[in-house]
Amino acid sequence: MPPKKAPVVERKPIIGRMGTNLRMGIVGLPNVGKSTFFNVLTKLSAAAENFPFCTIDPNEGRVPVPDKRFEELCDMFKPASKVPAYLNVTDIAGLVKGAAEGAGLGNAFLSHIKACDGIFHMVRVFDDEDITHVEGNVDPIRDIEIINNELRYKDLEMAKKVFKEAETRFVRANDKTWKCDYEVLTRLIDMLGEEKKQWAKQYDWNEKEIEVLNKHLFLTTKPVVYLLNMTEKEYIKKKNKWLVKIKQWVDENDKGAVCILYSAQYEATLQGLGSDEEREAMIKETGAPSQMDKIITQGYKALHLQYFFTAGADECKCWTIQKGYTAPKAAGRIHGDFEKGFIMADVMKFDDLKEHGSENAVKAAGKYRQQGKQYVVEDGDIILFKFNAGAGLSDKKK
Repeated sequence: MPPKKAPVVERKPIIGRMGTNLRMGIVGLPNVGKSTFFNVLTKLSAAAENFPFCTIDPNEGRVPVPDKRFEELCDMFKPASKVPAYLNVTDIAGLVKGAAEGAGLGNAFLSHIKACDGIFHMVRVFDDEDITHVEGNVDPIRDIEIINNELRYKDLEMAKKVFKEAETRFVRANDKTWKCDYEVLTRLIDMLGEEKKQWAKQYDWNEKEIEVLNKHLFLTTKPVVYLLNMTEKEYIKKKNKWLVKIKQWVDENDKGAVCILYSAQYEATLQGLGSDEEREAMIKETGAPSQMDKIITQGYKALHLQYFFTAGADECKCWTIQKGYTAPKAAGRIHGDFEKGFIMADVMKFDDLKEHGSENAVKAAGKYRQQGKQYVVEDGDIILFKFNAGAGLSDKKK
């Protein structure tokens, strides 16, 4: 009897841009610590002055995604080349109330957010007389709502604009192919309005509805990671009067979003030390770890990204894919012809390799798997793809 085929798991498509070259945008009011965070994150010299709009053009950065598994693979194989996964980050100038109507160069900055696929929302939770606050005083809940409302207003403007065409096509011209667009935009306008004040991502859209949303890449569909920027002293003590209130607000208004306690001041102090040994000594003394690895990892996950490994003496590499990629599509990340001529994927788990010590030992333990076209790649899989060299490869490449 032939083996039973594995059931095909239905997966809802992702809301947002498809691909692997995605980016997180750093968003917030002026003077909340965005550019300082960007400087620490990328070790670039972006402007970080104490006045609004010092960052007018978005700064672009790219940072490696930390992963102990990758480090251990490199230690094991000692490859000539090491290629980690990377997170793309954009530093966007501060938004202010009224940005959706053009205040404070708001339209330009909102367009920069639209070009990003996820949001690091930097929230200032500290008082400092030397650092002005654009609203006059520190109130993180108010500040979060200012930013969220500006994004919502911009989406409402866009939704009403594209709704006109859907209404003309479906209602007036009776074109049934526009029925889903009309219904989605009708619901979206209702959600974004002043009565409900909801984000687009707060509704459980079905597959066809997600296809409509993805035509327009609305700002309120983007995943958010909230970074709560504290003073160095407060961060070390893990005490701040706003933390519980912010967590409650996020749980009620942005379910599933991640909040990370963080101090730009502390991270800058750590980075300013001369060596890793000095940084480790300070972390041990204060009992407060750096949050940069966690922030990078959460930003990467927020974009629905993951990676598989290829490992050998020549190279150890992380290949970025979106969650839900099947084996042939993952193979296509290495080369398009790998996807066209896909035969199978030899897969082993990192934990199995670590436990048994070698590929042969993993095979001997019966944990080396041959997977077919329906296999959905899991984060951290170590894969060797087999493909038909005649399926699309030129004679030169063969």
